[in-house]
Amino acid sequence: MLIPAQNRTTPDLLGRLKAYEGQAAATGAAGKDPVNAAMIRHWCEAMGHAVPEDGAAPAAMLQVWTMGGLSGHGGGGGGGGARTPAYEELLALLDEAGCTSVVATDSEQEYVRPLRPGERISFDTVIESVSARKTTKLGAGHFVTTRTEIRTEIRTAAQGGELVGTHRFRILKYAPAPQKSAGPGRPRPVVNRDNAGYWEGVRDHRLLIQRCTDCGALRLPWLPGCDACGSPGWDTVQAGGAGVVHSYVVMHHPPFPAFEPPYAVALVELAEGVRVLGNVVGVAHEKVRIGMGVGLEFLRVDEDMTVPVFRPEV
Repeated sequence: MLIPAQNRTTPDLLGRLKAYEGQAAATGAAGKDPVNAAMIRHWCEAMGHAVPEDGAAPAAMLQVWTMGGLSGHGGGGGGGGARTPAYEELLALLDEAGCTSVVATDSEQEYVRPLRPGERISFDTVIESVSARKTTKLGAGHFVTTRTEIRTEIRTAAQGGELVGTHRFRILKYAPAPQKSAGPGRPRPVVNRDNAGYWEGVRDHRLLIQRCTDCGALRLPWLPGCDACGSPGWDTVQAGGAGVVHSYVVMHHPPFPAFEPPYAVALVELAEGVRVLGNVVGVAHEKVRIGMGVGLEFLRVDEDMTVPVFRPEV
């Protein structure tokens, strides 16, 4: 198969991409708001965690304080707002090479200390690495990794800021692979070695929940290790199928040919205490409510895919 010239990576192009390593993607960006109790409370409620007794922000909230929201950071740079010219040039160069699509692939965070209400943060981001061209199921492209150092706000040039955490973020800029089917099929779940057993269970009409063999904590979606104690040991328990709608969204836009909007997608809390996403079927979308009791069913989408869905209890 011939690959269009703009979709190839030549040694010259790779050298140009590599030249951006070490350059700034954002400099001197500042958090839009100080660390505050209201945001800590909202985040904890959304995540199902108790608010820390000492009032400090949970460490995993680190990225929250860097976000610019819909309006971005204006001239501050980075973190979802304005970017440096070097980062814009890198993305443009990848676009020119045919890598016009983008997907976030993974994120790593390191925590130095928790932030407390009233503190403000600043952050700088550097382009850490640009990979050689890689072929994935989505298509061929380049992984771009950035590293953000988050500090308490610099008050004076002499004082500097205290490092509170580091955020490493990786995206794939890629040229979409040709679709195998002519029709607009339903999107496929990403199946890998960490979750293959889950999808095998769904295929057999069994919703399997991981259980840590050390501390007994249940987890869904599946993870390679326990998020409660860190143990890699696990077995499974089968969900009974009863649950309640914990939260939901009604999808209107953007339209996708494999679905017929509007339709309701719910975060269902199972009787076992874990939560799972699924469509709510058998009821009009405007009838879905938080707290509604639902039961598990399995929908065969096609010969290769079955998905869990939920039907309201009668």
